[in-house]
Amino acid sequence: MTRAAVVGASGFTGGELCRLLDGHPEFELVQATSRSYTNKTLGNVHPNLRHLDVRFTDPEDLESVDVLFAATPHGVSMGRIDAFRDAADTVVDLSADFRLPEERYYEEWYDGHERPELLDEAEYALPELNRENLPGADLIAAGGCNATATLLGLLPLYEDGILSGDERIVVDVKVGSSEGGATGSAASHHAERSGIVRPYAPTGHRHEAEIEAYLGARVSFTVHAVDMIRGASATCHVFPDSPVSKGDLWGAYREEYDDEPFVRMAAGGGTVYRYPEPKAVAGSNFAEVGFELDPRNERVVVFSAIDNMMKGSAGQAVHAANVALGFDERAGLEFTGFHPIGAP
Repeated sequence: MTRAAVVGASGFTGGELCRLLDGHPEFELVQATSRSYTNKTLGNVHPNLRHLDVRFTDPEDLESVDVLFAATPHGVSMGRIDAFRDAADTVVDLSADFRLPEERYYEEWYDGHERPELLDEAEYALPELNRENLPGADLIAAGGCNATATLLGLLPLYEDGILSGDERIVVDVKVGSSEGGATGSAASHHAERSGIVRPYAPTGHRHEAEIEAYLGARVSFTVHAVDMIRGASATCHVFPDSPVSKGDLWGAYREEYDDEPFVRMAAGGGTVYRYPEPKAVAGSNFAEVGFELDPRNERVVVFSAIDNMMKGSAGQAVHAANVALGFDERAGLEFTGFHPIGAP
């Protein structure tokens, strides 16, 4: 078995990583760290993991493992990357610390970077975009959930040449409360969060940098917090320079995604779930993508939906680790979501 550790295992994403590793045929979860819950069992924090005989340990006391997943806040991994790499042959970071390919993005969108010389070594974790560079990678950086939903929606249009990078694109993302993490804030209290559709990043969201870096396109990006727990839904308004037909769009999306194990198309039809919805993928590593053509306004509306903690974080990280280590890339991730289900 491949020995795995999760640093930052008491958070929502850390808990998802532990859940996935527990059910994975190739991994053995041997360490889960937390400063706040040292010596307590995983089930003390994550009740769905009560069956695991694993206790949180101090993150300074790292065991020697094959793979280390770091589910830490921004800034932690870049400061501890040497310790992480000393402890593990492969490091998969779920923060923003290594997901952007150049230092200039960190200078513009964050507060700079402590270890910019490592950015060239890090491989972006999203297999649909970077699969060919993941085998053998020993530093992997998972994408942001909002950027992941947007990239999956728009990627086929760039790969097929329908978009070139100069067109106007407006993206509106709706996200669930779990994106805010387990710590909470004044805005995350149930009385404040319930029933809302609240713009919390009308402009200047950091995930714009990720979309620009990997698509070569600038987008006008707005994020709303909505009354759900899990999920990210991106609606992209695209204005191609040349006319495009529905057949062109189907051709582009089928070419890109027909062989992808975790991308499903949902574009119209007569059912209740005509287009991608987070509720349809909650708890799974699937992404749903769809579109609609608006000839009158020379617009294409692209929809994509993911579970922000799965395809947008922990599931993406495990998927990338599978590819990097030569496992079946679907290993430990083939389960579907639930239907019907309450608010995801």
